Amino acid sequence: MENKTVNEMDIIALTRELGKKLQQEDVFIKLQMARQAADADEELQKLINEFDIKRTEISEEASKSDDEKDSERIQSLNREMRKVYAAIMSNERMINYNDAKDAYDVLFNRISAIIQQSSEGEDPETADYSPSCSGSCATCGGCG
Repeated sequence: MENKTVNEMDIIALTRELGKKLQQEDVFIKLQMARQAADADEELQKLINEFDIKRTEISEEASKSDDEKDSERIQSLNREMRKVYAAIMSNERMINYNDAKDAYDVLFNRISAIIQQSSEGEDPETADYSPSCSGSCATCGGCG
């Protein structure tokens, strides 16, 4: 281990304490429970595997030379993949997981923003996360 100052060791110890506190938060516990439930859902896992296979098949077909590429097959695979994706996203355990992940991300983004802004010299008492809207709801974690 490198020679570290007492202050550096204190910061690392405090960070580890923060990690422990984070793991005790309801949003973290709910996320872990939702992840376990989704992982244990055989039908959901089957759908996720099917989605991955379709995505791989599309990629393989799309990477063929123009004269070997089958555009109709790509379109058919895309339709099938979208259908599987819709089934995944309508699965109750996936919905619960996504909701839990969104709630956790809000807390984690705040923690990260406070640390990042503090490291840039901002006042730790007022530093916080402020989501910005890209205009695309597809990538949005929700309005704050």
